[in-house]
Amino acid sequence: MSVEPKTVSVRSGMFQPPTYRKGAGVPLLYLHAAGGLRNGFTPELEALAQHYDVIAPTHPGWDDTPGLENIDDIHDMVSYYQDFVDELGLTSFHLAGHSIGGMFAAELAAARPDLVKKLVLTCPVGLWMDETPVTDLFTLMPNELPGVIFGDLSNPVIPTLFKAPANEEEMAENYYFQLANFSATGKFIWPIPDKGLKKRLHRIKAQTLVLWGDQDKLTPPAYGPLFASKIAKAQLATVPGAGHMLPLENTPAWSREIVDFLG
Repeated sequence: MSVEPKTVSVRSGMFQPPTYRKGAGVPLLYLHAAGGLRNGFTPELEALAQHYDVIAPTHPGWDDTPGLENIDDIHDMVSYYQDFVDELGLTSFHLAGHSIGGMFAAELAAARPDLVKKLVLTCPVGLWMDETPVTDLFTLMPNELPGVIFGDLSNPVIPTLFKAPANEEEMAENYYFQLANFSATGKFIWPIPDKGLKKRLHRIKAQTLVLWGDQDKLTPPAYGPLFASKIAKAQLATVPGAGHMLPLENTPAWSREIVDFLG
């Protein structure tokens, strides 16, 4: 059965993020990557919903969702997510994020350690090493993207994400959403994704799992140990053969690591 998003009104309707929710048990707030949630409640979220009450909101500005004009920087985004969880009445939850969603999750966990039971960061952005730079998404041609975000170009999930549009109207729509989502992403990681997170990671009190694909060409695997070293209660797990899209490339291994960690 498909999961339909419901609109959550935040700050008296200033923000109205479409939000997917499925499952039971301990709430798990999941913050998505740069690509947004246009594909709906995808297999990796379904896998987690077998164990937790998964809540997956669309970030303001992604997937044509309004509200980004009211968010100037990462600190505003953290304040927004505090209002979002207040609106849902969440006072204690697991928190997970992928890529830029991992950066948002880490910032939220650092700002409000009282809210987060356990934290999972999958290939997060937010740190920078001159000797191992994060790939600049904004210089890539569309045909180059799969080779950067996937570890294995023969992975069968790739054609489902990058299928040829049926007509010019669908092609234009796909380009529109990609440009909109990348534009929203750029607000938080351009020209480099270092917005001071390294000075705040020590505030994270939750036990943390840092997950990485050992073939990640967007955020190189060297960032895994760096993130883990800056969070007091962190452990690092690496999945062989996977790239930046680890949650979709190897959903069984990714979800197993998370379930084993969260309990």
